[in-house]
Amino acid sequence: MTSDKSTVSLLTDIFVKKGLHNIVLSPGSRNAPIILAFTQHPDIQAVSVVDERSAAFFALGMAQQKKRAVAIACTSGSALLNYAPAIAEAYYQKIPLLVLTADRPSHLIDVGDGQTIRQENVFANFIRKSYTLPLEMATEEEKKKVNRLLNEAIDKTRFPEPGPVHINIPLDEPLYGLTDKPVQGKVFDTYEKQIQVDENILKEFLHDWNHSLKTLLIAGQEIPSKKLNEILHHISGFQQVVVMTETTSNLHSPSFMDEIDNLITEIPEEEMAGLQPDLLITFGTSVVSKKIKKLLRTFPAKHHWHISPSGEKRDTYFCLSGIIQSDATDFLTQVHENLTENDSEYRNFWQKHKAEVLQKRTAFLTKTGWCDLKVFEILFREIPENSFLHLGNSTPVRYAQLFGSSMKFQYFSNRGVSGIDGQVSTAAGSAFAAKDKINTIITGDIGFFYDSNALMNQNLTANLKIIVINNGGGDIFRFIPGPDKAVQRESFFATAHHWKAEMLAKTFNMRYFKAGNIAELTSQLPEFYEEKECPALLEIFTNEMKNAQILKDYFDFLRL
Repeated sequence: MTSDKSTVSLLTDIFVKKGLHNIVLSPGSRNAPIILAFTQHPDIQAVSVVDERSAAFFALGMAQQKKRAVAIACTSGSALLNYAPAIAEAYYQKIPLLVLTADRPSHLIDVGDGQTIRQENVFANFIRKSYTLPLEMATEEEKKKVNRLLNEAIDKTRFPEPGPVHINIPLDEPLYGLTDKPVQGKVFDTYEKQIQVDENILKEFLHDWNHSLKTLLIAGQEIPSKKLNEILHHISGFQQVVVMTETTSNLHSPSFMDEIDNLITEIPEEEMAGLQPDLLITFGTSVVSKKIKKLLRTFPAKHHWHISPSGEKRDTYFCLSGIIQSDATDFLTQVHENLTENDSEYRNFWQKHKAEVLQKRTAFLTKTGWCDLKVFEILFREIPENSFLHLGNSTPVRYAQLFGSSMKFQYFSNRGVSGIDGQVSTAAGSAFAAKDKINTIITGDIGFFYDSNALMNQNLTANLKIIVINNGGGDIFRFIPGPDKAVQRESFFATAHHWKAEMLAKTFNMRYFKAGNIAELTSQLPEFYEEKECPALLEIFTNEMKNAQILKDYFDFLRL
């Protein structure tokens, strides 16, 4: 049995035939045909999450792990507006989502009917493409048109780069009818799978490479890729080449510069100009470090090539000179045999510099007592290997960059838009989709409480581990220039509070742990990570004023 709404029945059939199997539904009436059709299909796994904002981030976490589109579906009206933060994150992080929104028929829009807004193209600024289905398919020709639309919509969630696609579905009452004759569709590809790099662009790129004595490659956020890692490791051996990565790049090699903020902080300002690259090559999505952005915007590269499958003009450093429309792994594999090694001290300088910085970091941490910096040192050491590690915004993902990238983790973070909304929900979705992996989310207190509806979810799994760093507010505002000295800092920026997570954990049947010093933290972690039948939450309490001063002292120490 399926819904008797022909458009929804056809959508369900195409969805499965295109290889998709997951949908996150939120309760409603107007979306009843979608619920009826998808939940009764034997090849679809449907879950229900009440809060639409949390549901969308939960689906985003699932899609991160499945590497294919996960659908979300809600009722009409303001419900779909709650999808917006996750859709924006998926758009900028390049995560495939298929957004299905039930709607009133067009004659009921703007006439005062309840639960009705203008839904067509409502996500226009952060969606790959939007579609609206007809109310009915009265002829075979109309069915063919909708069939093609659905194929194209699903294809656009993955090519030329992954991202969210919106299908608005007008539905008229009655909404709960069933039929045992589902509408069958045909599937086909609506895109070209291979993108060939233009020969002139290739020649220009190789010319810039061969004439560069200081070549800098910067990897933004990436999904783990063994092949990309191998190619970059090989290239990083060239004398003129430096490869900069972050934890969220998911790239690992002793030759990579994976602690960007530490490295740049230690360099005297008078030496910065000498680090200006002849050639800058970027790929991946967002970069966390503000310091590298400031450095390269002040001393821009002579040539900057960005590699992007969609041809996106990502001019992060305000010196973009060329776009290579290709996957980074495919392009570097294609050209690496034609890349020359040029005599240069560029790589040696950075390697020596990295060794000095690591010694200083170790010396500082050896003398550091209980604070956020010490907490992160302990966590990155003690969290079990082969884990998925989710880094919350704003301070957790920044602290992580100070400790470099570890091969024991795969790193995830909502750095597409870098908001605090939905980070726990995303980790919960990831844990649901990857039940064989420990999924740890490290979040600040404000980010956790803001997304506490993530716990209002019947699909939370025991492999979800939530670590809340509770320092009584948004700690980033206590050390970034500007708000750190503002009289409104505690009330309006850091939003100081005395909330605790213990009762929330108990309300939603989570195991609760807490720690307020080094001994408590190290003793709690083994039990926290034990395999049990429900998720666990560890709340770590630190002193808000002490944290900011220690972090400032840390950067001052690196400059000595």
